[in-house]
Amino acid sequence: MSDPQRPTVLVASADERHARDLQAALPDARVRHTADAESLLRDTHAFTPDVTVIHASLPSRVPIAEVLRMLRGRDDLTHTHHLLIGGNAAALMTAGADLATPAQDASTPALVYALLRRVRQTRHLTDRAAKLQTQLTAAEHDERVRDQLTHMLVHDLKNPISAVMGLLEVVMEDEGRIPDDLAELLRLAREETQHLLHLAVNMLDVRKMQAGKMHLDRQTMFAPMFSDVVNLALGDVGAGLRDRRVNLNFPLGLSPAHGDPEILRRVFANLISNAVKHTTAGGRVDIGARQTGDTLEFTVADDGEGIPAEDLPNLFAAFEQSRLTLHGRFDTGMGLAFCKLAIEQHGGRIWVESERGVGTTFTFTLPLGPEEDDDFAELV
Repeated sequence: MSDPQRPTVLVASADERHARDLQAALPDARVRHTADAESLLRDTHAFTPDVTVIHASLPSRVPIAEVLRMLRGRDDLTHTHHLLIGGNAAALMTAGADLATPAQDASTPALVYALLRRVRQTRHLTDRAAKLQTQLTAAEHDERVRDQLTHMLVHDLKNPISAVMGLLEVVMEDEGRIPDDLAELLRLAREETQHLLHLAVNMLDVRKMQAGKMHLDRQTMFAPMFSDVVNLALGDVGAGLRDRRVNLNFPLGLSPAHGDPEILRRVFANLISNAVKHTTAGGRVDIGARQTGDTLEFTVADDGEGIPAEDLPNLFAAFEQSRLTLHGRFDTGMGLAFCKLAIEQHGGRIWVESERGVGTTFTFTLPLGPEEDDDFAELV
């Protein structure tokens, strides 16, 4: 019984001795013989040789170069290599031969062996590429399923979470009838509900940005507008800031920048919330801006516990967070992942500096907007 793993060489020659000599020199290969061009074409339909050794003197009704072109044009012989012996080497190489030699001699087995090795390498790479493509297709399918699941989950969660928040706010408005201890529980319930809503929205938007499906509503933003955005972000963070000292520093002379106010509001809210998470009551949160060259640079700094150095490299990755936090609440890390993607989509960059026991500073940049024209300046 023949070994299917053994390479196959098809010798096309009027003289069968060429095949026998090659078989003797290549005992690890299966060498078969075919006597004319018509048999060559027929035999290669019956099986796929790894290498064909075609003699230019092979009986044929058409030129050998044309036979080569026919073999090269077949999809089932994509990996087959061809060695031409005799004839016009240059013309045969042009027609599709991989190698050509004047005559079958002692060097022929080495040429055939070289082609067999090339075929083996090519097939190995092709098989590997096919496996990788299969894995990529499966990964893309899984990614689509995750995206659809995330989208469905977030949309199904947003409405009931918003409803719970609204009901809690209605109850909290009736302060006179609620005991102090119950009011504190209601406040905590509202904070946790708002946190859950932020997690869900961040998760959805991170997936959108990663897929390139979120588009920014850019506007020309001046210093007062940035101050308004930060104040809105402080309101989003909510009661967590009531026992923190917050300092704002937005110079009025800042040049304008292009940005999406709503997205930047969420960036600030995430960074401020992170500062609250790493500080205790009475802690300080400083929020500022300055112009550096052709960018605006914004900072959110705290004097809290700081972040361990080993956590910093992956801090902006989804599902990553510092292992050392004061609040003890599990977080997905989606907030900082959202910040990174949002700032990069604005054309800026974001980074963090932290020292244990001293505090943490998050910094991000936005490119300046175009210079305002004279007409616009007169209107201002």
